[in-house]
Amino acid sequence: MPDASYDAVIIGAGHNGLCLGAYLARAGLKVGIFERRHDEGGGAHTDEATVPGFWHNLHAQYMEFIEMMPFYRDFDLPSFGARVIKPDAQVGITFADGRPPLVIYRPELADQTHASIAYYSRRDADAFAAIRGKVLAANDYISAMLYSPPSSEVQLEGGRTEAIMGRMLQLWIDIGFKPQEMNKCPKVLIDEVFESSEMRATMYRQCVEWGANLHSGDGFGFVMCVIWLCANHYMSIGGTHTLAHAMASAALAAGADLRYNTPVVEILNSGGRATGVRLKDGRTIEARKLVASNADPKTTFVDLIGWDKLSDFRKERMVNWKFGPEHVLGTPSFALRTAPDYKSARHNPDINKCFYTIVGFEDAHQVSDYILQAYGGQIPDRPGAGTWVNSLWDPSQAPAGMHTMNGWFFFPKASCLSPEEWDNVRRDYNGKFLELWSTYAPNMTRKNVIADKLYVSLDMERRIAMPEGDFSHGRPGYMSFGMPRAHIYRSEMEGLYMCGASAGGGGISAAGGYNAYKVIAHDYGLPKQWQRENRLY
Repeated sequence: MPDASYDAVIIGAGHNGLCLGAYLARAGLKVGIFERRHDEGGGAHTDEATVPGFWHNLHAQYMEFIEMMPFYRDFDLPSFGARVIKPDAQVGITFADGRPPLVIYRPELADQTHASIAYYSRRDADAFAAIRGKVLAANDYISAMLYSPPSSEVQLEGGRTEAIMGRMLQLWIDIGFKPQEMNKCPKVLIDEVFESSEMRATMYRQCVEWGANLHSGDGFGFVMCVIWLCANHYMSIGGTHTLAHAMASAALAAGADLRYNTPVVEILNSGGRATGVRLKDGRTIEARKLVASNADPKTTFVDLIGWDKLSDFRKERMVNWKFGPEHVLGTPSFALRTAPDYKSARHNPDINKCFYTIVGFEDAHQVSDYILQAYGGQIPDRPGAGTWVNSLWDPSQAPAGMHTMNGWFFFPKASCLSPEEWDNVRRDYNGKFLELWSTYAPNMTRKNVIADKLYVSLDMERRIAMPEGDFSHGRPGYMSFGMPRAHIYRSEMEGLYMCGASAGGGGISAAGGYNAYKVIAHDYGLPKQWQRENRLY
């Protein structure tokens, strides 16, 4: 392909870049999406990581935003092959001594959730049901906060508007907290609300999955990560990359060009305006209207623009930018002959078909210590994990009669260890986990494992372009009340926008791309495609 010209150039074909590209193309712009890899999707990445025939999700696992994601419905992603299911038993924790598991079911099965939690504490079961009910009743407003640029309002019936964050503060009060308690960290709130160690351990681990700092975060992380996203998990049939393929197909069908193996090495600018990009092979791609980056801020501003060309505002922001430690995960993958059979299943067999199962922790203290070690730059001594055996629901992900397991370890940032030290972790840590795993599920011996592999923080940085392994692409070194997402879509350089995880938050939500389109539509007078009947956002 020779030098080319587009109205809009998007750097990176992660799911947010695909989302923005689809909306811009539907608005009538000529859009070019340039991806450094041979494939799209970013963190929505599925591979035969262990042996052929066993498919493993290398990062994104559960699709918690499917119900509220505008991209999914506006472009009818199921028509492009996206398929999801929602298992009944959603989140569970099992125990090595064989005591009953604690299982949280999808919201429609609230009675089963209540019964499972109540085995350990009736008070906890009542509290979880009450808080969950209030949070889910506010689902549209929480979704509107995610899928709106900062300081947005929502349109109500009769033409009235309401500030989203005002509604969120009211929800906080309705739950039973005082406004000043918003500054309490999730651990303090969890310990105040729940009394059993089993429930606290489950909730602590939920903070790990969503990047809420258990020990120094704020109350909003408690609402979002522990309550709102808990047990709202969908599984992508065929692996998460099936969803990524559907997103790419939707962008192509809308008219966007998608170019693989085309790393961008420079953002071109003239007179303070972004004018295009230069590719690694020397080709120049013109952007007549705008450039949008799906990459992280360091890559975008320091590597692709250059420190000497940055404004004082941007330099200050980049000096204060930090990656991790909250958003850093490692992915163990196991090819199995048989699925885990947990000791706790004798009390409730649903733990053997729980979508997300917490393995390796006997009490809340062990989870807290595990998290603190990773925060402190250490590989946790106790190799507990969150696990998925997706082949229980989707046989296509493993050969007939066999199973594929994916998991998440909470790890320190990539730079905390040398490459040689990470080599040692890759070599040994899965084995340590398997040894621990077998104390919970006696059939999980080495004989049951056909092959295994571990992707560490450094692999996430190198393979999926997550600096330090941070799935949210980092954030400023400070937080402001009510703004847990460090998002900014419109940069100080005219025509340069951010649309990735650093703008819209981590997870496969497509919020970064959707909100970037809203901002760009305002700046360029594009159609307000988000205005739909019965949608606040």
